[in-house]
Amino acid sequence: MYLTITPQKIGGNFTSSVADFVTYLEKENRDQPLEKMNYFFNHTGDQITEQQVIREIDANAGKLRKTEPRYYSITINPSQYELRHINNNSASLREYTVQVMREYAKAFNREIEGKPVGIENLKFFAKIEYQRSYHHYDKEIRENSPYIKRIVKLEHDLVKIRRGDMDGNIQKVKKEISRLIKEVPHTIGGKPIKEGMLKPGLQTHVHVIVSRKDATNRYSLSPGSKYRSSTVEMHGRMVKRGFDRNQFFQSAERTFDRMFQYQRNFVEKYSSRKELQKNPRLYYSKLMRLPVNERQLAFKLLRTAGMTLPANGFTPQVQLALRHFRKAIDLAVRSSSIHY
Repeated sequence: MYLTITPQKIGGNFTSSVADFVTYLEKENRDQPLEKMNYFFNHTGDQITEQQVIREIDANAGKLRKTEPRYYSITINPSQYELRHINNNSASLREYTVQVMREYAKAFNREIEGKPVGIENLKFFAKIEYQRSYHHYDKEIRENSPYIKRIVKLEHDLVKIRRGDMDGNIQKVKKEISRLIKEVPHTIGGKPIKEGMLKPGLQTHVHVIVSRKDATNRYSLSPGSKYRSSTVEMHGRMVKRGFDRNQFFQSAERTFDRMFQYQRNFVEKYSSRKELQKNPRLYYSKLMRLPVNERQLAFKLLRTAGMTLPANGFTPQVQLALRHFRKAIDLAVRSSSIHY
């Protein structure tokens, strides 16, 4: 499970409306008949239209400065293992999303009207998407890139040769193109993977739009706070502030495991990813001390992500490998190309 929280921001400025983002999230509804439309949902309803989302989020920005985000985007990215575990069930994912937003509310060190923040204080709308496309940061695109560039150049050369603008042997160029296509590292159905192509397998994920202001449009709830938990004097009274991201991410993970009786492997855990960033030596040590069955599954999960670790001690070479591995796994998880 991989979650992200991103503030509404384009370039150096914050736009005044959520409309562009909502329109983007409607892409899978284009050309769909009414009965197959995929609506937004939250803890109070599940057939919410894009017009309602835009209207309510845009209207819920009282007293925010132009430099402050009006909303935040949360993405919930289950792995393919997790999706298979719940049979890629949309109803289960909707139920889980609502529980995630309960945990999001709990992560605020705030009180509203003397009570801790709860889901009823949030104004949010979620949308399930079932497809992902390849982007420039995906391993497949990066490794295919030299081949694709060469193929494109040769195809342009073919056009020039046929027009008489360039000397060359058409059959020889065609043969070279065919050779390169066969050598491309990553293909789907015999075709080289290019940016924009849909990813295979289960790619279901959830986008959540959550207003910066609470449901009454009176209180600011920013998950971007640099404080996890603190108290400050404001207008003559002491006010709690802060948002604990670690608590949120770990609680969301535990909630999935509890709801669906999911047995999470060491390498799937948020705490393990944090440890890999801070102390790769300890990460490697814990990985190698796992019971045989768990360790085998861990290495299988890592191989599926296109990554391997040496199995013979923590030598200087292993330390170097771990540094590269840490960067690779972080990129793979961020781009949701990791399948564990």
